[in-house]
Amino acid sequence: MDTNQHESNRAMNRDAVLFHLCEAKEQLDETIAEMTGDPNYSLEAFQVEMSHLYHHLNTAWNGRNASHEQHNACVQSNFDLWRKFPSNAELLLDN
Repeated sequence: MDTNQHESNRAMNRDAVLFHLCEAKEQLDETIAEMTGDPNYSLEAFQVEMSHLYHHLNTAWNGRNASHEQHNACVQSNFDLWRKFPSNAELLLDN
C-alpha cells in the first residue's frame, strides 16, 4: 500500500482540526478588525498575524490524521512538520 492510500484510510482527528480552524478564524477576525480600525496598520503587524493564521490552517491540514496524543504532546518535529505549507497537489491545486 502506498503512503497516500495509507493516509486516506486513517480517520481525521476532528477535534484537533476544529480547534485549529477556530483559532485561525479568531486570528482572521482579529486581523480584519485591526486593519479596519487602524489607518496606520503596518505591514509588519500584518506579517506576524498572517504567520499565526497560516500556522493554524497548516496545522489543521497537516496534523489532520495525527492522534490526540500526538497533538497533546506536540514534539518539536511534529510542530515543524505540521506548520509547513501543504503542497499544491495535496490541496488539488495542480493543473
